[in-house]
Amino acid sequence: MIYEEIVSRIVERTESGMRRKKYSAGAVKHCFWFPEFRKMTELLQSGMSAEEIGNLNRSENIFGCSSPKRADMVFRVVLARIRALDPGFYPVFLNGDLNTQKLTALIAAMAHDALLFDFVNELICDNLLTGRDEFTESDIRAFFRNLQSRDANAAKWTEYTCGKLAGSYKTMLYEAGLTNKARFRRSVYRPVLEKELELWLKSQGLYDMIHALTGDE
Repeated sequence: MIYEEIVSRIVERTESGMRRKKYSAGAVKHCFWFPEFRKMTELLQSGMSAEEIGNLNRSENIFGCSSPKRADMVFRVVLARIRALDPGFYPVFLNGDLNTQKLTALIAAMAHDALLFDFVNELICDNLLTGRDEFTESDIRAFFRNLQSRDANAAKWTEYTCGKLAGSYKTMLYEAGLTNKARFRRSVYRPVLEKELELWLKSQGLYDMIHALTGDE
């Protein structure tokens, strides 16, 4: 049923449905938070409001965080990622296999964080398109040099900040199943998109997400 419903909603679009946001270095404190993403999506699909989930998080620490401050940050960031996508992704996510769920969580993070999207697009997609199935630390340094040369806000970031961002993003990609965990030269694995996820992305005009992750047009 989900398949047919998504097919019926596909629209012909040539531009991305994702709204671009300004670059931010906030991800130095962020993780992939996949279990938290899945739990919050389940609660939203069950009919709970974001406010109710926030109150439950404060009273019961549903994400098992080390402090109330950490719990609040995890809640806010995960909710922002979920809200970066149309709620129609809930059944696609919840009915998908583990690979699909992790890719969907990564897509939500990319939709929320423009810098993460560009990191994936340039280090995963571009390398796959040129026949490389890896990226190196020198590739990452080149990415940030290029970023800082074209963006005034990013130009203010220190080498330490860029390093922390790279570390956060590499961990996310590893946990999403797109790379291995090698220290200096990471292998890249082209993901296989489950048909219902691919159709849902197309129905939202998110062709650039498909391209960034797989290199496919």
